[in-house]
Amino acid sequence: MQPSLIREAIATAARAVVLPAGINKLTTSGYVPDSVLAPHFFVGEYEQVYDRAMARGLDELTFTCRLLVSRTDDRSAQKVLDDMLAGSGPASLKAAIEVARGAPGDYALGGLAHDLHVMRVQGYRWYEHAGSTYVGAELMIKVIGEG
Repeated sequence: MQPSLIREAIATAARAVVLPAGINKLTTSGYVPDSVLAPHFFVGEYEQVYDRAMARGLDELTFTCRLLVSRTDDRSAQKVLDDMLAGSGPASLKAAIEVARGAPGDYALGGLAHDLHVMRVQGYRWYEHAGSTYVGAELMIKVIGEG
């Protein structure tokens, strides 16, 4: 698996979310950006476990992705964040990203991996990024594929 290609594919899948009227469209990147235009989703750090199956048969990557939302109004910003962290619905990042799993029996992320799973949300808090403060959270995404 090529982590840089997978990072970009996850960011592309996240763009499918549909935010409520009046909210800026979600911007995304497959890397940690210098600055963001909120709301923004990006693929940050990752951990890689080699050799989950013998002879380089399977590797496992766990990506820490961040979602940052403008805090112009604390309450409305957290509502938008909550909508995107929901397990389902038009604004759900989990639902949008997991569409990239493909049909049963297909490879995920357009053939880049065997499968992926948005596992959990963590770190719901205030984040400072490039000198600005945002309300945000992290999504942990596991991707498995050939080593």
